[in-house]
Amino acid sequence: MRKSLTFQDVSNDYIEAHRTGWKNVKHAQQWTNTLATYAAPVIGNLATNQITTEHILEILKPIWASKAETASRVRNRIELVLDAAKARGLRDGENPARWRGHLDKLLPPSAKAKRTLNHPALPYSELSRFIPAFNKVEGQSASALKMTILTACRTSEVLAADWSEIDLKAKLWTIPAARMKACKIHTVPLSDALIALLEGLPRVKGSSLLFPGARKGRPISNMAMLMLLRRMDQKGLEDGGTGWRDSNDKVITAHGFRSTFRDWAAECTHHAREVCEMALAHVVANGAEAAYWRSDLLEKRRALMTEWADFVTLNENGSAIPE
Repeated sequence: MRKSLTFQDVSNDYIEAHRTGWKNVKHAQQWTNTLATYAAPVIGNLATNQITTEHILEILKPIWASKAETASRVRNRIELVLDAAKARGLRDGENPARWRGHLDKLLPPSAKAKRTLNHPALPYSELSRFIPAFNKVEGQSASALKMTILTACRTSEVLAADWSEIDLKAKLWTIPAARMKACKIHTVPLSDALIALLEGLPRVKGSSLLFPGARKGRPISNMAMLMLLRRMDQKGLEDGGTGWRDSNDKVITAHGFRSTFRDWAAECTHHAREVCEMALAHVVANGAEAAYWRSDLLEKRRALMTEWADFVTLNENGSAIPE
């Protein structure tokens, strides 16, 4: 009987059906792991039409406060699987894993919603202290981090950068839609400082990546820049300084330099919000407005990124930051 299919059966089918549509190849494994760890012991062997709100609470309550991010993902994934079961005619009625208007009446607001999701970032006023220390570091990780800082791109976009995407003559880096969070091509104007960095990168035979790793066809680890910053922080502390921390005493991250850039652009320049947001590859319009928004403001973004590069390189020798 079709309605006797278990939650495990339906979740396996759901994952297989969506696997090819998930951009991140690890996403399917994350789904499998979280459902196996938290959902399967309680509802894995139950037919989907037997699963109740009490079952969902039994799964979520032990981790709701202590593992807020995980609990949120588990709840959402169970909800999607049960929606799929209903679409297949395997269950009827309300979804017991639905949050709004259901579980939100039975569980407190998730701690995930209360805590900040910002990546630890360096205040732009600290660049005059950071850049001279950073310039003493060599290697691929340092070059990747400098490109991350100068472009204000996401670390994943920089690490997977390919020479075929770089046009030094046009001073452009064109990132394919498949590698962008918004699934839309992003053009990055290249400042003179960034071109100098790119021209100094070694070309590795057999690889078209800017930052090839030890494994053929793969870039350096996504932990490379974070570990570099942690080593710099430790060195700063050992030298009697304050290390490289944000206002909450957390070691700064490479992704946090996007916030550094955005704060600087807002407080130290007169560039329009749309220009600054487009430089970060953020969506600046939705719905009907988006239908009329055709320009990517490339030349205005080029001026902005040139100013940012000048600001960063001005501080390479610890120069005072201008008011």
